[in-house]
Amino acid sequence: MKIVSLIARILLGAVFVFAGSNHLFNFFGKQALPPGPAGEFIGAVVAIGYLNFIGVMEVIGGLLLVVNQFVPFGLTILGPLVVNIFVLNALIAPRALPVAILMALFWVAGAWPFRSLFFPILQRKPAV
Repeated sequence: MKIVSLIARILLGAVFVFAGSNHLFNFFGKQALPPGPAGEFIGAVVAIGYLNFIGVMEVIGGLLLVVNQFVPFGLTILGPLVVNIFVLNALIAPRALPVAILMALFWVAGAWPFRSLFFPILQRKPAV
């Protein structure tokens, strides 16, 4: 499981470094927005500059995974991004859903060695 986790972590980190860098530096040029509400949503995210923030978070989280430093922090940064990728693909672009599922599986496999650090989040504390 160590090898699988290592490969998943490095692949996940590399994908996010590449994707985040593309959000920031636009390697592939501007692509046409999808029609309808999906295009309006993505257009708004780009117009207000939120995509730049997402790109920075993707690069930071991905680099932490690739260089094997502060991996739980990198996974914590990337976790909400993976969830958003999954939800947006499920609602807007169902054909890309297998990629989102693969990203989620990579996240889980990369986080598996650190599960003891994440489980306390799920514990219920008594009211004070």
